[in-house]
Amino acid sequence: MRKLGGIKLSHHKNTENCQSVPLPLPAKVCIPMSMHIGAPCEPLVKKGDIVTVGQKIGDTEAFMSAPIHSSVSGKVTAISDYRMSNGRTCKVVEIETDGEQTICPDVKSPEVNDKESFLRAVRESGLVGMGGASFPTHVKLAPKQPVDTLCINAAECEPYITSDYRQMVEAPDEVIDGIVQVMKYLSIEKCVIGIESNKPEAIRILTEKAKTYSGITVSALPCTYPQGAEKVLIYNTLGRIVMEGQLPADQGAIVMNVSSVAFVSRYLKTGMPMISRMVTIDGDAVGKRCNAVVPVGTPVKDVLAFAECDTEKAERLLYGGPMMGVSISSFDDPVIKANNAILAFKKNEPAPKASACIHCGRCISACPLDLMPPDISRAYAAKDVDSLNKLKVMLCMNCGCCTYVCPAKRPVAEINQFAKALVTAQGGK
Repeated sequence: MRKLGGIKLSHHKNTENCQSVPLPLPAKVCIPMSMHIGAPCEPLVKKGDIVTVGQKIGDTEAFMSAPIHSSVSGKVTAISDYRMSNGRTCKVVEIETDGEQTICPDVKSPEVNDKESFLRAVRESGLVGMGGASFPTHVKLAPKQPVDTLCINAAECEPYITSDYRQMVEAPDEVIDGIVQVMKYLSIEKCVIGIESNKPEAIRILTEKAKTYSGITVSALPCTYPQGAEKVLIYNTLGRIVMEGQLPADQGAIVMNVSSVAFVSRYLKTGMPMISRMVTIDGDAVGKRCNAVVPVGTPVKDVLAFAECDTEKAERLLYGGPMMGVSISSFDDPVIKANNAILAFKKNEPAPKASACIHCGRCISACPLDLMPPDISRAYAAKDVDSLNKLKVMLCMNCGCCTYVCPAKRPVAEINQFAKALVTAQGGK
């Protein structure tokens, strides 16, 4: 099978042996009504309301969305506007915690006996992709095309992040049970768990656990970034190519993050919706690097305080990893469902001065999808949408490999994203 492009990175998995610990309850949480791809939710509560843990506080009738629940018990102190990392705004529900963590009476294990009730339960859980994409899971699990394979993304190829790894070694039975439930209710015959080979303990544990279940296998993958990208994972585990304009289901596959599928198991047993998640906290400004289970809506400053971060010296903050992570603009910003890591670094290096392309071809070799960044750059400069379509620019997943290897320090990945925006604006693919 042909080897895809990609790059080798220093892993910096400093917290791989750090057992997850619960974060102390914050004094206040701020829960945005948009933590997923698709339509934002409308608040179901108002200022002055008393809420409980697991209570639904936001929802919408839109198909591409997921409900939002309170991670704490306490009093709603405000409903205000919140500017998200993509520049858009949504409503945010601010809750002052009472320290009691009273469970909502609606929290109970759902009654599931067929595919329809299973999908309904997944939607009610509020689950969205926990690998960073935040795609509503109930939508992903209801493709129109027939699917024969469930592909579990356990690669965790970004440097620093170990929250998925800790899920696998701390609670592997949740992973396997979640897989079994998805396969059962969606009538999927096979499952392959893709894990990078730098996680031998996770490979060993899940391989042993999977032995007693028909159709579940573990695939050890090369330590090449971006191994966890959907198209790359499907190719390297199943040998199938997801073509331009296709979804994984068009190739008979559904991809789920390993922490997402573990959550399915927990929800079906307890009925507790998605109100917290494990977060890796790392970076050279962090004094106590760790993995913490954080209530959704917790301010970043509370998470960093728990990790003994020197916030006065922390000049660069990221949600997620250094390759595809998103900058955190304020210590008051909240942890949301898709955040698998918070990184704090002492130095915020200025963007290097770019020079002209030297036509070395390194970006082409590094691209896992065989795109031609130099040609895309020229077509974008000329605003040539037809050429951009021919160059398949819409396949770019913004993994950043091209920028990483460029000796001229050009913002190659950024240009690709501008080119995609141009194609979209002009009614392209």
